[in-house]
Amino acid sequence: MEYYSWVLTFHVVAFMSWMAMLFYLPRLFVYHVENIDKKEFVEVVKIQEYKIYKYIGLPAKIATILSGIVMLTLNPILLDFDISSWMYAKLTALLFLLHYSFSLEKYRKQLANDTCKKSGKFFRMYNEMPTMLAILIVGYVITKTFSITFTAIIVILFAYISYVIMKPKKVKNEL
Repeated sequence: MEYYSWVLTFHVVAFMSWMAMLFYLPRLFVYHVENIDKKEFVEVVKIQEYKIYKYIGLPAKIATILSGIVMLTLNPILLDFDISSWMYAKLTALLFLLHYSFSLEKYRKQLANDTCKKSGKFFRMYNEMPTMLAILIVGYVITKTFSITFTAIIVILFAYISYVIMKPKKVKNEL
């Protein structure tokens, strides 16, 4: 346990770095698809997308996972369901975050190859997912509890936000 606090510190910093990529990369995707007719701009964005994923996001994701495994190894009581049910909720949210992260790489490759059919509106909505998952993860960790009410409220709130982003805009009739 002597090194646990240092590993935890590293874990939090790695998580913050990973989240920075998860927040920013979909925003780059929005710029990419909404400016597809501006070739020079898109080529610069493609470089930014590659670098933020490969040089920031991927190493930070690996560091987050490895440091998390080290923490669980140093403090295995965190895996005792009766004591730490919140940890299983956190790990479940982490699985969704990993899936999201891998999906960003899929979209990045599609955009790099000019084969992505998603809209800017889609990527605006998709950009909300890591925020929702981060709120859930941080909530579970800080409170050391799993609350179905908290989880449901956050999921419903973000479902509503996604709906608002994706719904078609009303066209006003001009007289």
